[in-house]
Amino acid sequence: MSLLAADAVSRAYETGMGWGERQKTRVLDAVSVSIEAGETVGLLGRSGCGKSTLARLLVGLERPDAGCVRFEGRPLDELSKAERLAFRRSVQMVFQDSLGAVDPRSTVRAILAEPLRHLLKLSKSEREPAIADLLRRVGLEPRDADKLPGQMSGGQLQRVCIARALAPQPKLIVLDEAVSNLDLHLQIQMLDLFEHLRRETGLAYLFVTHDLRLVERFASRVLVMDEGRVCEEAAVSRPLALASPAGRALGAAVLPAMPGATRRPARAAG
Repeated sequence: MSLLAADAVSRAYETGMGWGERQKTRVLDAVSVSIEAGETVGLLGRSGCGKSTLARLLVGLERPDAGCVRFEGRPLDELSKAERLAFRRSVQMVFQDSLGAVDPRSTVRAILAEPLRHLLKLSKSEREPAIADLLRRVGLEPRDADKLPGQMSGGQLQRVCIARALAPQPKLIVLDEAVSNLDLHLQIQMLDLFEHLRRETGLAYLFVTHDLRLVERFASRVLVMDEGRVCEEAAVSRPLALASPAGRALGAAVLPAMPGATRRPARAAG
């Protein structure tokens, strides 16, 4: 049984402005994916292919028009209140825009306290050491808890967002272009951090990106999306030679190899 799965999900959005006739544009067309416990899956595709919409469906931020999303075998729309709370604890998301993902008026302490309070039900006295531990785990210092988002660099703030995702002790984190706004050096640092956390906690990841180099470095399996469908699935190897036209186009557009990139041995899920 998969940890998280989408079964033939479809999604369309209305388009059109003013008084004209509104039309629906299909973004996802009967897409099926699955993620196992402890697995890192790359979801690779160009901008506009539907990968971020799929990510939002998987974490429950949107509902599919058809098909269903299952968490540990159970459809999300059939979960009880207690089961939905368990799902919210177990599946977290880190977005591309770290500044847009937080309240700029809240301190780092308040940002991290929210999931600790609402999802883990920790008391105020329990939250303070938990916040310090989360900051250390992502390479920050406990004193950073007093800072506002505007007082941090882009890389530091993204680490805060990762710490927030780690706070409820999830089983899976969806990374939606989570390193795309960072420079190459910080991208490598973040990928190394994600892998360290995977080894430490057994986390699974869905790594959403347009960059084949990042998939080669980080994922063990890749799904290629194009025009709202999964057009290819493959185990990740180095070099990653994709067969689909969409995959080949992404490979042709890739920048030079990442410095210091070494392929990890293949690993089993779990």
